[in-house]
Amino acid sequence: MTNTPKTTMTNAFYAQAAISFGIALLAILWAILYLPVDPWIRAFLGIATLFLTTSSFTLAKCVRDAHESSAVVSRLDQARVEKILAEHDPFNQLG
Repeated sequence: MTNTPKTTMTNAFYAQAAISFGIALLAILWAILYLPVDPWIRAFLGIATLFLTTSSFTLAKCVRDAHESSAVVSRLDQARVEKILAEHDPFNQLG
């Protein structure tokens, strides 16, 4: 039986990802607020930032779901093959 290593996300990596996302979002919002342009341009940039942020979350979720579904299918196929191999007796003669 083959043991595939499980990839786990550490708390430090999760914290680093969350902090960097927060800093990036705050930096872009601060830049938009202090940009010397008309308010409607600021509003457009704010909406674009919001759209980009939500689209990024959606894309990340789709990539994660696709990876998880392929991993589950792969594990099921591997379990079926292992079951067939375990049940197969090469010394059993037919008829």
